[in-house]
Amino acid sequence: MVNEKIKAMIMAAGVGSRLDPLTKAVPKPLVPIANRPVMDILMEKLSSIGVKDVVANTYYLAEQIIERYKNNKFGINFEYIKEETLSGTAGGLKKCQFFFDKGEDFIVLSADGLSNADLRQGIEIHKKSGAIATIGIKQIPLEEVSHFGVVVTDENGFITEFQEKPSVDEAKSNFINTGIYIFNYKIFDYIPENTFYDFAKNVFPKLLKEGAINTFEITEYWTDIGTLEQYEQSTQDLFNGFCKFPHTEIQTKGNGSYIIGASSIPESTTIIGNCTIGDNCIIGENVVLENCIVWDAVKIKDNVKISHSVVASNSTVNADLYSQIIGADQIISKEEITI
Repeated sequence: MVNEKIKAMIMAAGVGSRLDPLTKAVPKPLVPIANRPVMDILMEKLSSIGVKDVVANTYYLAEQIIERYKNNKFGINFEYIKEETLSGTAGGLKKCQFFFDKGEDFIVLSADGLSNADLRQGIEIHKKSGAIATIGIKQIPLEEVSHFGVVVTDENGFITEFQEKPSVDEAKSNFINTGIYIFNYKIFDYIPENTFYDFAKNVFPKLLKEGAINTFEITEYWTDIGTLEQYEQSTQDLFNGFCKFPHTEIQTKGNGSYIIGASSIPESTTIIGNCTIGDNCIIGENVVLENCIVWDAVKIKDNVKISHSVVASNSTVNADLYSQIIGADQIISKEEITI
C-alpha cells in the first residue's frame, strides 16, 4: 500500500502553444475534458491514492491555476511556485525542492496528462527497486514510435538506453516515456540550482550511467492533451470507454451521445457522434452538433452546424464550422469563415 504521506508535483508551467488558440485565455492545465479541467482530474486521482500534499510550478496564466486550487475540493494541501522565466522540466522541479523531505519518494506528473495508470503499483515497484527514478512506460504500435521518446530496458525493467523519436527502422523498443515519474529525494543531487535543466536532455543521461532508472509498465489508458489532435481524440476516447474518470453522465439523442453541463438543448437540436457542451450555453433552433467540443457560455445561433470543431468559452457562432478551432471570446459570422 502507498504511504499516505507521499507527496506529488504537477508540472503546470507550460504555455501550451500547440493548443493555440484554445490556450490564449486559459492555461493548458485548465483545458476541459468532458467539462472538467484536466488538472482537476489529476488532483482527484492523486487524492484517491492518499496524496494529501501537491505542489505545482506555474508560469503562464499562473493566477488562474493558483485561484482554482488554493482552496480546492479534493482535500489536498496545494502549494505553488511562480516561475519568472521557464526553467525546464527538471529546473521546475528543483525550485520545488523545499516541498519535499530528505529520503522520501514522490510523484511527478505533467499537467496535460490523462491516464488511468495504476500509480500505487508504480510506487511499490519504485520502492522495491531502490532506484532514484522510476518512469511510467507505455507500449505503443511500432509505427508510432517516431513521435515519442523511446525507452529500452533490461530484463529487470531498468533503462539501458533512450531514443528520442527514432524512425521505425532504428527503434530498439516500442515502449515510450509517458512523463509519469516517481523520484527519490536524491534526484535533487542531479539538478543544479538556477539553471535551465531538462529531465530527458540533462538528468536522465547522468542517471543512466549509474543504472539508476527503473520503469513500471502502464497497461491502462494514457495520453496527453498536448496537441489539438490529441485533445479532440481524448474526448472521443472518453465516449468510447477507453478513458475513465468521473464526469456527468453521457446522454443520447437520436444516434448521437453528449455530455452537457448546466445548459439545455432544444428539441430541434441534432447530435451526431460524440459532443460535449459546457455550462451556460445558449443553443438556437435546428442546430446540428457533430463530434464537437463546446466550452462554457457559447452562443450558437439558429440553423448552424458545428462539425469536428472546438469552440472555446464566450464565443458566438453564427456560421457553419467544419474542422475549425475557435478561441475564446470570438464572434463567428458567415462573412468570416473561410474553408
